Amino acid sequence: MNKQPLAFRMRPTTLDEVVGQQHLIGKNQILRKMVEQKQLFSMIFYGPPGTGKTTLASVLANEMGVKYRNFNAVTGNKKDLTIIFEEAKFFPGLVVIVDEVHRLNKDKQDLLLPHIENGSIIMIGATTANPLFSINPAIRSRTHLFEVKSLDEQDIKTALSRALRSPKGIDDQVKADDEALTSIARLANGDIRYALNLLELCATATNAIDKETVEAYSFTPNVASDSDGDYHYDLLSAFQKSIRGSDVDAALYYLSILIEIGDLESIERRLLVTAYEDVGFGNPQAVARCINAIDAAKRVGFPEGRIPLAHTIIDLCLSPKSKSSEVAIDAVKPYLKDQAYPVPGYLRLTPVGMKDEDKYDYGRLDLVDKIQYLPDALKNVSFYTPSLNSQYERALAENWKKLKQTKRTNNLAKLKR
Repeated sequence: MNKQPLAFRMRPTTLDEVVGQQHLIGKNQILRKMVEQKQLFSMIFYGPPGTGKTTLASVLANEMGVKYRNFNAVTGNKKDLTIIFEEAKFFPGLVVIVDEVHRLNKDKQDLLLPHIENGSIIMIGATTANPLFSINPAIRSRTHLFEVKSLDEQDIKTALSRALRSPKGIDDQVKADDEALTSIARLANGDIRYALNLLELCATATNAIDKETVEAYSFTPNVASDSDGDYHYDLLSAFQKSIRGSDVDAALYYLSILIEIGDLESIERRLLVTAYEDVGFGNPQAVARCINAIDAAKRVGFPEGRIPLAHTIIDLCLSPKSKSSEVAIDAVKPYLKDQAYPVPGYLRLTPVGMKDEDKYDYGRLDLVDKIQYLPDALKNVSFYTPSLNSQYERALAENWKKLKQTKRTNNLAKLKR
């Protein structure tokens, strides 16, 4: 009995065996052109887990008949690289497939760069992170970037059917109906490795896989994500934007995925940011309730913690929105770049050489809303603009307008008379 996992046994060795990625390997597409012209370049494949990035790299090397070595950016060390460089002396253009290439530290990068530069090795990196943000510019400028896309449902079903028939796979020892394959493909969420692993698990239970078998052995859909990968950040972005857009159903959907992952830390951070950034004065009490809900969720943990979180998400989604706080604080930034404006003397903690009549008087609370607090050069600038989406902020706006009608002054001596 072959003890190697089905996903490992079914790894393609030629471009024609690769499922999906037709934008790269289809007729007249770039990777197929490279194979046809026997010309390989250093490159980085980026995309979601389980889409075949490392497999695609090894297929290219196999198709072109060149030697390749695997190197993991996290667990590999300088000694491993030195051995690879020595081998490259005998096999110029040796392909080095670097898993988790975004995790290369500076020492390893410094060792790799000259060899990539002179072509003694061809580096093919694989990463779930966006290389425009995660890959060192020195590495990025010496490589070509190619996106490996998530596989669609039909791609996954094609791979599953091949595995059922292939002598390397299940070799027709087990049957699966179309409904079962569709169910596995949907659960896989574009991850071919997950799909093959689930198929193999089902095949240990029965020789006739149906939808009920899949449901019995699929304990959770493939929603977990690498915290460093693009999907994780896309998920958080969609979560936050759904609340901002007042879409309760979408926000609850993305919350459920984050709960499945168990990522309470990200949920807490994004909820707090969204509450203050997007709801704000639109419904200040909802912001306060959000903090209480997060505290409750942390106290009870999952699965019960999902209840207060769902409660606050519905509250935030359906609240009036106001970004006036964020807009106001950001409006200050341009003035910080112009020059350093001095604090008015009468506002200093310990004003020196100032007459008593010109000093701030802590006993005259009747004057505090008539004093000029901004530096002279900024005294007529207004940063806050009220949003009128809620009754609460409309009340704030009315008070703000009244205060604006008062002419503030820096002549405290005159003000005190």
